Amino acid sequence: MVKHDGKARRDVDTEQRILDAAHTVFVRTGTAGARMQEIARTAGVNSALLHYYFRSKQRLAEAVFHRAAAQLLPAVVGVLVSERPLSDKVKAIVEIELDRLSRTPYLPGYILSELAHHPERITQLVSALTGSRPEALGRKLLRSVSEQIDVEVRARRMRPIPPEQFLVNLLSLCIFPFAARPMIEALMGLDDRAFARFIRERREALPDFFLNALRP
Repeated sequence: MVKHDGKARRDVDTEQRILDAAHTVFVRTGTAGARMQEIARTAGVNSALLHYYFRSKQRLAEAVFHRAAAQLLPAVVGVLVSERPLSDKVKAIVEIELDRLSRTPYLPGYILSELAHHPERITQLVSALTGSRPEALGRKLLRSVSEQIDVEVRARRMRPIPPEQFLVNLLSLCIFPFAARPMIEALMGLDDRAFARFIRERREALPDFFLNALRP
């Protein structure tokens, strides 16, 4: 029995090591540019073992995409549907997005590219992570934000703004520096350390910038 458990554990470790390697390769090169041989080499396994666990590049790509997007979506959704004040939600989302994207800087470009080539994955992803279809989840998020915007507007603490614009503006301000990182670094003359400092400064400044823009 002990031997069987150890074998099962080694199998899980091997599968996880392959997934880790595939994540590294796919996020850096995109699905189209990734090669199974490179993934096998990065994972320290042979190609036959790679195909044994995931059968095909397509199945491996789907597993990596699900894992990559799952690093952001549940946390952001949890904040948006919570009972926190709207200003606290803004600060929390900025922290979540900038902290996690700082650790995985190629993630936004990878996710956007994958969705452009495989739009059906968003339905699969949202359903798997939340049990809802994207449109149902979207309505829930918009309703929550809209109700809080209405409260702020009635109290004259905020100018009216459609909830769709509120969410897209906030998420775009978080994601764009990472999606456009090579261009930003080239135009501003930033190396890796300077870009990290730029993101730390942005984490402090962005919530107030965003909220101040909406005040009457």
